Amino acid sequence: MNDFSHLDSRGDVKMVDVTDKAATVRMAIAEGKIHLQQSTIALIQDDSIPKGNVLTTAKLSGIQAAKKTAELIPLCHQLNLSWVDVEFEFSDRHITIKSTVKTRESTGVEMEALTAVSQAALTIYDMCKAVDKTMVIGDVKLVKKEGGTSSPSIDYRPSVGVIVMSDSISAGDGEDKSGKILVEGFKNAGCVVDHYTVLPDGSDKLTTNVQKWKEEGVELILTSGGTGLGPRDLTIQTMKKLIDERLPGIEQALHAFGRGKLKTAMLSRLIAGSSGNSIIISLPGSRGAAKDALSVLIPSIFHAYDMMQGGKH
Repeated sequence: MNDFSHLDSRGDVKMVDVTDKAATVRMAIAEGKIHLQQSTIALIQDDSIPKGNVLTTAKLSGIQAAKKTAELIPLCHQLNLSWVDVEFEFSDRHITIKSTVKTRESTGVEMEALTAVSQAALTIYDMCKAVDKTMVIGDVKLVKKEGGTSSPSIDYRPSVGVIVMSDSISAGDGEDKSGKILVEGFKNAGCVVDHYTVLPDGSDKLTTNVQKWKEEGVELILTSGGTGLGPRDLTIQTMKKLIDERLPGIEQALHAFGRGKLKTAMLSRLIAGSSGNSIIISLPGSRGAAKDALSVLIPSIFHAYDMMQGGKH
């Protein structure tokens, strides 16, 4: 039962928690049709329907419905919509209604777009029902969505390796949680993750491990831990020597996402950069940092490998 995002372990409905998802620009386009008599379409085009201007009313109704979607559909999230538009296209026997909705949020706006189309169609029906008893609403569908994990469309999946830096875990006194989160997250995203190890903080083996993995073709090397301010937190210093070129955009995105959730994230250190044909990213060793990294990096980081091979930005 708990494999379904809208059901809890007992099979009861629940709202999906999107707290840990990155806020990105998201867009959805939906469309539908309302079938009418030719004479009714002519009246609408001539603005001769007794109730008034049909299309202006329907457009406003659709926009308002998009903004009210969370009140109409119980498990939808309340979203700050940045743009809603509703357009109409005439044919001999139907009107096609198309809505476009945009936001910068942690979840998509497809339901808002579908609701806008449906409500606009219902408004046309209401305003024309006195003159047309044959109207039929149908073909309401999602045409396109962008943002989040839906965009950009990136097929390539790099091979991934994870190195956990921790004295207690390497000594067997603790259990690795952050590293396993990274391993499972990238596996679920379709990556091969067959390189994994745990090393003590400040270990000289960190350098040799990274160099060996690069030679073996590991394209994305993630380290977890050893980034604090303690005397044995030496991961950042070590990785700086291995990186050819810093990738400040990745660093800034990870820092910004963490600070937006936890004030003390400003004390965390991290580094990202390219090294030969590999990308190296060193992360704080907490479970929260690992989860944040998955939210920020997947799928955008996959596009880097296309760029490194001469692809477009």
